[in-house]
Amino acid sequence: MKSKLDIGLLIIRISIASNMLIYGITKLINGVSYISSLLSDYGLPTLLSYGVYVGEILAPILIIIGYRTKIAGLVFALNCLVAILMVQLPNFFNLNEFGGWYVGPIVIYFIFGLAMFFTGAGKIALSSNNKWD
Repeated sequence: MKSKLDIGLLIIRISIASNMLIYGITKLINGVSYISSLLSDYGLPTLLSYGVYVGEILAPILIIIGYRTKIAGLVFALNCLVAILMVQLPNFFNLNEFGGWYVGPIVIYFIFGLAMFFTGAGKIALSSNNKWD
């Protein structure tokens, strides 16, 4: 029975983290100037914009391969929380053009990151013996 749980965690890790990885690759190709301008608008150092690479490239890769998944999940969740607060907060109570919750996808990513923090990767992972796995 436990192996089914591990297979389920693997499927969830790959499916959701790979989607976030696409956002990170897009930012790697196109740059982070939009995020830099947002940080500047909030009076924060624009150098922090490069942290998006940690939250949208490094953390998803670590989650997919199952290495230090708990800490990567926390970084993933914090990245999403910052995106919600800096970009999506005005839309928090709005619906999109299809009738779905406007911030639903980023909230799902946030909850996924928290879930990875609490559950870890399971046994089908690069590492599963460390307390952060």
